[in-house]
Amino acid sequence: WSMRRYLKEFLSDRRVIETPRIIWWLILNLIILTVRPGPKGRDYDTIWNKERDEGPLKTITRSQAEKLAAFVAKGGLGDVDPSRIVVDWAMRYGNPSIESVLNRFQAQDVDRLLVLPLYPQYSATTSASSFDEIFRCLMTWRNQPALRIVKHYHDHPAYIASLASKITAYWQEHGRPNFATGDKLVMSFHGLPRRTLDLGDP
Repeated sequence: WSMRRYLKEFLSDRRVIETPRIIWWLILNLIILTVRPGPKGRDYDTIWNKERDEGPLKTITRSQAEKLAAFVAKGGLGDVDPSRIVVDWAMRYGNPSIESVLNRFQAQDVDRLLVLPLYPQYSATTSASSFDEIFRCLMTWRNQPALRIVKHYHDHPAYIASLASKITAYWQEHGRPNFATGDKLVMSFHGLPRRTLDLGDP
């Protein structure tokens, strides 16, 4: 049932599925939500973090946020007062929801908000969907915070250097591939249908 709830929330997002609503409602409710939750649930069970009773994406995201908070607390932002910075995280689908985290910020009188989706490349199906949810939640605030969003960072030198550093560290531990004999370095990215590009994704 938890997989069914997740799939319903995710696949009901109009940014993710742009098929006409009545057609998609029938496909989603009569086929996908009947057939997919069982097999997908079993797949997720093989990678589930049983210690925390959560999926690996949540575990990794929490860890990233905790490490960023520790970096900020140690003065990692230079002359910025770390006591004025709150680092938190949310999931676009599931919990903790964007709305619940924004409500905590509102209770803390946060007056400036920097949103960094963990999608390096922008797509309407990913980053824009997250922004939509943030904007929807902020519509209910009487006193809205100043808002800054990071649209993409796939081409930022620091991000590229970080990826290169991870590859180099892996090679140092496991040996460098021999490209002369046909070894390959494969970079895998989340694919999107060509249609998203045709509709205006950069």
